[in-house]
Amino acid sequence: MPKGILSVVGIGPGHDRHMTPAALEAIAQADLVVGYGTYIRLVRHLLSGKEIIRTGMTEEIGRARTAVERARAGGHVALISSGDAGVYGMAALVFQVLRELGWRREASPELRLIPGITAISSCASLVGAPLGHDFCCISLSDLLTPWAAIAKRLEAAASADFVIGLYNPASGRRTRQIVAAQEIIKQYRDGGTPAALIKSAYRKQEHIVLTDLNHMLDYEIGMLTTVIIGSSHTFLFENYLVTPRGYGNKYTWDGQVLPGQRPGRSLATTAAPEPVESLSGEDE
Repeated sequence: MPKGILSVVGIGPGHDRHMTPAALEAIAQADLVVGYGTYIRLVRHLLSGKEIIRTGMTEEIGRARTAVERARAGGHVALISSGDAGVYGMAALVFQVLRELGWRREASPELRLIPGITAISSCASLVGAPLGHDFCCISLSDLLTPWAAIAKRLEAAASADFVIGLYNPASGRRTRQIVAAQEIIKQYRDGGTPAALIKSAYRKQEHIVLTDLNHMLDYEIGMLTTVIIGSSHTFLFENYLVTPRGYGNKYTWDGQVLPGQRPGRSLATTAAPEPVESLSGEDE
């Protein structure tokens, strides 16, 4: 029996211009494409002549098992996820299915993981550079994760002054989580902190709202929305959200080193020193 191939493919936002050549190639080479119905529709123009298996929301285990089993039998299968399949996508579930089946790397199927542009990256590109410094992403869906764990992560991220990206912030039946998240973050962050609500980035239904932490709940937020909440350093400039990397802590804007600082060395502060990038962008 020939060795099958299972490509777990991140399709990014879904438009060809934002899919990697590797993702396009993996789909082109597949005989069978498996995915959530919405994601199949995004790439349907690439699927002529291919077998397609599409399933609905909450049927992720079935999709993963079907893709693995067909690839184990010698098929060339592409299992697609929006964004990056390894970020809130299907890749981790595929590994769990493979582990349950006792799969080994030398066995069928050959596993190929194809990265894609994540939702947080595509959304951030539409509103400026909000991820210019440390950030984290937290899913507010408590369908698989206890709310107590999510709340603990929100508090830790807010207290540590991370820029925070919120995935799955609300749905028709889940509306309290985004309210609770705002309350937790406001304990550690000024209400005027810039925030952005990005719905369906790079798709036909794209909609962007620039607001702040105090007023973000004044707008519609649903499952297709990604919420970005700035840190204490994030600022609004020409309707762009920007989080500075910290070069102003060490250099003047003509490139000169500030007194007491040394290029390529840890930032000199009265508090505990923090690592900082050199002008070349490489840490030393």
